[in-house]
This record gives sequence, structure tokens and C-alpha cells, in this order.
Amino acid sequence: MGEAREEQLDISGQEAEEATATEHTNVANQQILQQKNIIEWLRIATFTFFLLAGQTVATFLGRLYFDKGGNNKWMETFVQTAAFPLIFLLYFISPLKNPTTNDINANSPSKLVLVSIYTMLGIFLAANSMLYSVGLLYLPVSTYTLICASQLGFNALFSFFINSQKFTPFIVNSVVLLTISSILLVFQSDSTESKPVSKGKFVIGFICTLGASAGYGLMLSLIQFCFNKVLKQENFKVVLDMIVYPSLVATLAILVGLFASGEWKGLRRDMEEYELGNVSYLMTLIWTAISWQVFNIGCTGLIFEVSSLFSNVISTFGLPIVPVLAVFIFHDKMDGLKVIAMVLAIWGFVSYVYQHYLDDHKSKTEINNVNEEAPDCEGELIHE
Repeated sequence: MGEAREEQLDISGQEAEEATATEHTNVANQQILQQKNIIEWLRIATFTFFLLAGQTVATFLGRLYFDKGGNNKWMETFVQTAAFPLIFLLYFISPLKNPTTNDINANSPSKLVLVSIYTMLGIFLAANSMLYSVGLLYLPVSTYTLICASQLGFNALFSFFINSQKFTPFIVNSVVLLTISSILLVFQSDSTESKPVSKGKFVIGFICTLGASAGYGLMLSLIQFCFNKVLKQENFKVVLDMIVYPSLVATLAILVGLFASGEWKGLRRDMEEYELGNVSYLMTLIWTAISWQVFNIGCTGLIFEVSSLFSNVISTFGLPIVPVLAVFIFHDKMDGLKVIAMVLAIWGFVSYVYQHYLDDHKSKTEINNVNEEAPDCEGELIHE
């Protein structure tokens, strides 16, 4: 009897030690998970800042170029991609030189496939940039930026078919509200803007901006598809590659268009007629180019970290910033219709962010349930 009791005590002690070890392991795993979540959210916050700051500054400087006498659509298109060599500096950051993430080298695409992807996206980017330039030339900056909100609706549609994006009531609500906020602008006119245009040019600007928004939404979905299904690599280098090489192709295509159209002959006159002077002309173009690359880093980084739809939601959320500031900088008219459009855009953004919060909370709950069930399973195996 005594020996049996001692054996039972030994078994109980071993079970207690194993249970304690398992508990410590679960706590350690939860701490590691929390650290990863913090790092992930810091990366998302950084990319979000880059996207919002780059988008706002680039849009303002682009409008400033046209508002102060600039009239070369090809030059405004060129600066949207021309500063891509600055991205090469990021390749020398230590985490990129020694990546620690998991790369699926066995399934990496061939050089021919990569060249095809970058070429296709580059030509697409060049065409889309030209459409945006025409829209920015003919539309007030407040109207232009709010029309761009329609890109979220297009991106959601393409993400559903290309990226198998799951739709929830909150996501649908977000897409609908943000799309309506841009459609409302069709029914308003900007007769008191700093640089009024004819009704025909306004319609051209609207169609070009809407077409660019649709193209942009498609391009984001294609980039996410390439990340998930073609490149199959999980490091920041592939993000930089997705910016640099398509931008290189786009820049070359735009240069061809600049010289083929003959607009390069008017560059000197364009500079001399710029109201703020030659130095301001150059600085406006240079900082516009830099701002677009900051935006590209943020946009592509968010696609890599979360999804193309999330990246587009952040971009759409930043759109109301521009119309508000345009009232003070360019003296744009802020009428009731624009206010309603801004409110709908903010409401749609909040709706999407809430859905993202619910998904994150659900993921954490499932992980915690797995960790809690693990000790019970081990206890059952011990008893058996």
C-alpha cells in the first residue's frame, strides 16, 4: 500500500511539473505573439504614415504645378515615377541584407516571369499616371481627391475576383459609403475655383480620374496576387522590387511619350512662365517626385503586410485631408455636398477599420483557445 501511494505521489508530482512547464510554455508563446503583434502594428503604422504623408504632399504639389503656370502633362506624369532610384538606398538597410523571414526559394518564379510581371505593371503604371495627371490638370484639387475615393469600390470588386477577398457587412458598408462619397461630386460645380475650366474639360478630367481610379484598384489587386501566388516570398526586399522595377519601366515609357508628343520642346518655356520662378519650378517637381516614392513605399508595404483593400482604405481615408487643406491653400470652395462626401468617406473608413479589429480579435481568441486546450490534451495522453 505504501509503495502504491508513493508511486501515485510520484506520478502526481510529474503531472504537476509537466502542467507547470506547459503553462510556462503557453505564457512564453503568448508573450512572443504579443511582441510580434506589436512589431507588426508598428510596421503597419509606419507604412500608413508614409502613404498618407506622401499622398497629401504629392497631390498638393501636383496641383500647385498646374495652378502656378505649369502646363506639361507629361512632365507631371514623369515625376510620379522618376524618383525610384531613391528606393535603392533602402536595399542597404541591415534587415534587408540579412533577411530572417521564410522564403520559398523552391517555388520562386523564373527571371522571364519576373520581367513579364514588372513590365506589365510598369506600362500599366505609366498609363494610369497620365490619366491622373489629366484629371489633376482639369479638376480642382478638392474635387479630384474626392473622386479618387471611387478607387476603393473598384479595388473591392477586383479583390473579390482576383484575391478571393471575403466580404462582411462592415466591408460592404465601407465600400458603398466611400463610393457614394465620390459619386456625389458629379452633381456639383466648382465655379469659384482658383483656375476655372470649361464644362467639357471638367468632364474629361472627371472621366480620366475615374478611369485612373479603376486602373489603380486593379493594379493593387494584381500586386497582391503577385505577392501571394507568384513571388511567394516574405521579406521586404520583394516589396522594394515591386516598386523599383515597375517604376523603371513606367519612367522609360513616359520618357518615350514625352519625346514622341513633342512636349519636351516646351519645357524651357514652361519653366520660364512658372509664376513662382525657376528655382521653385524645379523644387516643386523634385519634391513631387520624392513624395510619390514615399507614397509608393507606404502603399506597397501595406499590401504586403495586410491586403490591397486595406492599403486602399488607408489611401481613401487620407483623401478628406486634402480638400480641407485646399480650402486654406488654394481657396477652394467647400460646399455642403463636399462636406457630406467627406463625412461618408470617414464613416466608410471607420467601418472597415472596425472589421479589421474584429478579425484581429477573433484571431487572438482562437490562438488562446488552442493554448488552453493543449494542457488538457497532454493530460489525457499521460493518463492513458
